[in-house]
Amino acid sequence: MSAIQYEKNADNIVILTLDSTGQSANTMNAEFRDSLDEVTQKLKAETELSGVIFRSAKKTFFAGGDLDELIQVQPEHATDFFNMVEKLKGHLRTIEMLGIPVVAALNGTALGGGWEIALSCHHRIAINDSKSKFGLPEVTLGLLPGGGGIVRMVRLLGLQNAFPFLMEGKQFGVDKAKSLGLIHDTAENEQELLDKAIAWIKANPKSQQPFDVKGYKIPGGDPKTPAVAQVLAIAPAILKDKTKGCYPAPEAIMAAAVEGTQVDVDTALRIESRYFTQLTTGQISKNMIGTFWHGLNAIKSGASRPADVAKWQATKVGVLGAGMMGAGIAYSTAIKGIPVVLKDVSVENAEKGKAYSQKLLDKRVSQGRMTAEKRDQVLSLIRATASAQDLQGCDLIIEAVFENQELKAKVTQEAEQYLAPNGVMASNTSTLPITGLAQASKDDKAFIGLHFFSPVDKMQLVEIIKGKNTSAETLAKAYDFVQQIGKTPIVVNDSRGFFTSRVFGTFIQEGMRLLAEGVHPARIEMAALKAGMPVGPLAIQDEVSLTLTEHVASEARKALQAEGKELPKTPVDEVIHTMIHELNRKGKAAGAGFYDYPENGKKHLWEGLNRWQKDHDISEQDIIDRILFVQALDTLRCYEEGVLESVIDANVGSIFGIGYAPWTGGAIQFLNQYGIEKAEKRSEELATKYGERFTPPALLKTKAEQKQNIQ
Repeated sequence: MSAIQYEKNADNIVILTLDSTGQSANTMNAEFRDSLDEVTQKLKAETELSGVIFRSAKKTFFAGGDLDELIQVQPEHATDFFNMVEKLKGHLRTIEMLGIPVVAALNGTALGGGWEIALSCHHRIAINDSKSKFGLPEVTLGLLPGGGGIVRMVRLLGLQNAFPFLMEGKQFGVDKAKSLGLIHDTAENEQELLDKAIAWIKANPKSQQPFDVKGYKIPGGDPKTPAVAQVLAIAPAILKDKTKGCYPAPEAIMAAAVEGTQVDVDTALRIESRYFTQLTTGQISKNMIGTFWHGLNAIKSGASRPADVAKWQATKVGVLGAGMMGAGIAYSTAIKGIPVVLKDVSVENAEKGKAYSQKLLDKRVSQGRMTAEKRDQVLSLIRATASAQDLQGCDLIIEAVFENQELKAKVTQEAEQYLAPNGVMASNTSTLPITGLAQASKDDKAFIGLHFFSPVDKMQLVEIIKGKNTSAETLAKAYDFVQQIGKTPIVVNDSRGFFTSRVFGTFIQEGMRLLAEGVHPARIEMAALKAGMPVGPLAIQDEVSLTLTEHVASEARKALQAEGKELPKTPVDEVIHTMIHELNRKGKAAGAGFYDYPENGKKHLWEGLNRWQKDHDISEQDIIDRILFVQALDTLRCYEEGVLESVIDANVGSIFGIGYAPWTGGAIQFLNQYGIEKAEKRSEELATKYGERFTPPALLKTKAEQKQNIQ
């Protein structure tokens, strides 16, 4: 079998049809590489050749590199891998340099390696389909475009114009590609696509890449051009400020792009291969591919969903509470075409919640991302009401009221009588145990937790929490609904704080512990950013509000006292109490917290925090490790205790729910990539110096003894 079908027509044009065996999409796997080798030799041997057309037999043009293969490449394979990449690129370069026209007939999406094949052609024609996407997203997986993407994009667009597509992995559609000059023509269907490709070849019997024409100048100039030199003088510093040194891929892309402009094309391609090999054999790309590709795909295919339950779709959803969370859930549901009843204590409140959707939809319209008709259609799906009777016939009702058990019980009992037969009652709680909340329900088997994250319209993750008696059918329906509204579900078992809120709490508490110990607050915040966290713990605590943190701790304390247990006071409790009750600094919403929030200026750390400051010799690495390990170890405890049932849910949930450093591949993968034995040793060191919260869990010790990763 061959991944490329070779057909020569009556006009001496060779049509290469990409068709990987046994796959729904074409990838740059071993079969493709062997086929490309064979095809290149055949093309070179042709005596009468008018042109070459690359097309696809799949629904899309080409998906890119084989990530299953790339994740296996180890440092000891570097030479063989480099040679393999160079050979593949050499074949594309040979076809590109035949002196005859080469056309890419793009019937759909071409990303990564697929876009690199297209770029190696002289002329690109695409079917005019708004769903088609083009671009080089490799950076999002810790890699760089290693099939010539950097070299060709820079030569066609110029350094500055190419950077966002290379270093941010920005994808673009047909219209944008045309405006950039990367797509030269469009067709309405596959036949027209092929006809236009053949016509262009006949009209251009001799052809080469513009950058292979003698005297070609890179748009905008090379690094010696004053305007470009000026930008490049500060670009690495700006990039370092953005990545905090956690992500080698954008730095490697910038280096390969700049170095490549100062040499000929073939040398530039070799430079690109070297950087590609360096990233592929490195650990960070493996962390990111494992979670952002394999992990997310496993979740999409229902890894944590009961397999023996039929697929389900919600047809009418009720949302109780029209505050920020309820309004966001209503929007996320309606925009996917599902009717929503948004209920609050008054119609005014409910309408206010609906107005949130209006604001978001108006923004889409103003940006040209939605028509006014579509906006009105989505808005018409949201019914704002104060009457519980309007919930009649909902097959899913989500309660999103304040974190108070009595209030949640009251609204549950008021609403669930209107549920459709076999409907599901859900609670959007972030901390209260679901089994306790389910006691208010008439059927605890049909009761489940759906923990959305704020702001709901932007946050992809939904934490599904199973109560003690939640049925498999209810779990499957909840999973299906989360996917129906285009979000990513993880499944956890019941406990206080579940997984994400519990572990997120360890992050902000560690920040406040460091403050209480006398560490300068700016050092704490900077170390968190250098660890790869998106925001420092003090800044995020201000966002959450200190009063809410105090309330959650108080509820947890009461619940434990009811069980005859005590929650000991910590230095964090003292910091929170002082901030709220002595200094009247409750967080961002109150206008003052760990940060000051001037009306017309940027927020900055409050000078009064120096009351906790004292001489401290803690190293920056210790602060970074405390921030990363405290979360990773508690995630492992969640897994050990059965709160989490899978490592995939742990890793995906920690990144998308908590903001755990993405370069690690997730909280448990952080321990794996650190080296299990080293991680156990480092945990012991931190426990000795800073407290028992760093004591390695039994599972970490066991895996260290067995020299095995946590899977």
